[in-house]
Amino acid sequence: MTLWLFFAVVVLLISFALTWVLRRYALARSLMDIPNARSSHSIPTPRGGGVAIVIAFLLATLVAQVAGLIEVSGGWALLGAGGGVAILGFLDDHGHIAARWRLLGHFCAALWALYWLGGLPPVVLFGRILDLGWFGHFVAAFYLVWMLNLYNFMDGIDGIASVEAVTVCLGGCLLYGLSGYATHALLPLLLAMAVLGFLIWNFPPARIFMGDAGSGFLGVVLAILSLQAASVSAQWLWSWIILLGVFVVDATFTLIRRLVRGDKVYEAHRSHAYQYASRQFGKHLPVTLAVLLVNLLWLMPIALLVGIWGLDGALGVILAYAPLVVLAMKYKAGALER
Repeated sequence: MTLWLFFAVVVLLISFALTWVLRRYALARSLMDIPNARSSHSIPTPRGGGVAIVIAFLLATLVAQVAGLIEVSGGWALLGAGGGVAILGFLDDHGHIAARWRLLGHFCAALWALYWLGGLPPVVLFGRILDLGWFGHFVAAFYLVWMLNLYNFMDGIDGIASVEAVTVCLGGCLLYGLSGYATHALLPLLLAMAVLGFLIWNFPPARIFMGDAGSGFLGVVLAILSLQAASVSAQWLWSWIILLGVFVVDATFTLIRRLVRGDKVYEAHRSHAYQYASRQFGKHLPVTLAVLLVNLLWLMPIALLVGIWGLDGALGVILAYAPLVVLAMKYKAGALER
């Protein structure tokens, strides 16, 4: 355990230092996110800091794999899919890539991950164990791609995507530790530390933004970690989906409402609930802190009830998501922007 803590601190320091380097580089090269009509910020800010998360975590994953601390299959799933999505996002950050090519790349990354993970494990639905076979692999591919893209959509105000990743990962660590499977906590712990090193620079008011390379990477990696958890216990997939509830509900509710209205959903917008809330409060900090509190005080306890104490996973999701849907409606998620 002492070795794990040392490992985690090293990852945090690498991420922190790399973010500083990337910020200096962005300032020197004028790689700035300039505010426009679709922005939630008001001053030019360096972008691309999420590359620090990518490098720190993938290096840590490679070391852990070589040292025999994690399974080879899980390591290759993360290295290939995560690295590929990050490269695609980096290229898009520095020169626009058409949506259809990005989507093709996302599905390729999903198929790579599913190949190494062995597809979607059996799931528990209202007490029944379901092995969905090839249909399950199809569902899992869309799940990975949706998680990747919704994380990108939700990275719109200072600190929110970083706080989400850290709290979700720490919830996963707690789930494994209390269940007697502490060895599975290494990867989420390392990811939490990689994001925390970046969050020090990204916490409101942000001194650097994550960019598509970082947000897409976090989305696909968190989805892969949830599928890895499901391969150990079918209930744990529900626990991870509960932990990710703030992002899943806001992004999905907004997408559905915009689809029904006939909007071009691939176009940039500011109609997520968290964006309306940040404009209502006049700053980003209250919304980011609210996400932190919801994750720690509401979603994490329910995720533990499902993963450890046997609450049905589907019922747990309904219980956890119901107030989040109410909040999404309260803050006009997907409503037409004026």
